Amino acid sequence: MRILVVGAGATGGYFGGRLLQAGRDVTFLVRPARAALLAERGLRIKGEAVLQPSTAVSGTYDLVLLAVKSYSLESALADVAPAVGPRSVVIPLLNGMRHVDAMVGAFGAERAWGGVCMIHATLDDAGDVIQMTGLHRIAYGPLDGGPDDRLEGVTAALTGAGFDSRPSTAIVQEMWEKWVLLATLGSATTLLRASMGAINAAPGGAAFGQALAAEAVAVATAAGHAPRAKALAMLEGAISTTEPTTSSMYRDLVQGLPVEADAIVGDMVAEAAKHGVAVPLLSAAYTGLAIYSDSRYGHGVPPN
Repeated sequence: MRILVVGAGATGGYFGGRLLQAGRDVTFLVRPARAALLAERGLRIKGEAVLQPSTAVSGTYDLVLLAVKSYSLESALADVAPAVGPRSVVIPLLNGMRHVDAMVGAFGAERAWGGVCMIHATLDDAGDVIQMTGLHRIAYGPLDGGPDDRLEGVTAALTGAGFDSRPSTAIVQEMWEKWVLLATLGSATTLLRASMGAINAAPGGAAFGQALAAEAVAVATAAGHAPRAKALAMLEGAISTTEPTTSSMYRDLVQGLPVEADAIVGDMVAEAAKHGVAVPLLSAAYTGLAIYSDSRYGHGVPPN
């Protein structure tokens, strides 16, 4: 199976690198500066692997993993379009839900699947991938949860590659559950500029986290995707931790980088408005993130 990984940042670099390390036929579609760095240094998973990836995209691919930030989605869809054939499967490793409609519009419902990845990873100053915890999980499947004769091949390609991987017949529900988690953690840590451990140690911090989580859960429930027991337990553990847990949005913000404010928090606020759900804490977080983005990039749009 020919695999194209779109993006070689922390997420694409990690999962694509593991696939390459496992002997899969992997090509990366990246911007010229990243391609030059990969050619010079290789793709490095810190302390574990130095790989020599191909960035020469040719023909169409059986499996496309979209591993870009939400604000780069539009350009990524245009760039990858020539590599998507009639039988290709496109799996997103993005946050939020806005990319689903964009993918269906670009490639059709028969090629656009759902996907969820869970990983704590980042790039260091040299551009190397650093895995911050042992969490490295992917779930994927057709958006309608129905059978697809390509699922067996996709599952084989993503299995046994050094990370946890499984097909799902409820991938849209899983995407919503991840969105609730990210909106809660991202809003809490960026609004208060602190880790969850520090928030919970501060006066009123634990109640703040609970209230924020309740807002996100209420939105998902109103939209018909109430988080299930396992997802609620994960959410509770994340917001009540005493560890210095942060969110990727917080880490990007403190480094002065672009943040996925619209896809993770803004869309949640908009969804709340559609269903008449009051979300004052999520709204405050989004306002703060929008101010940050506008002050650095103008209307929240980072430079390409």
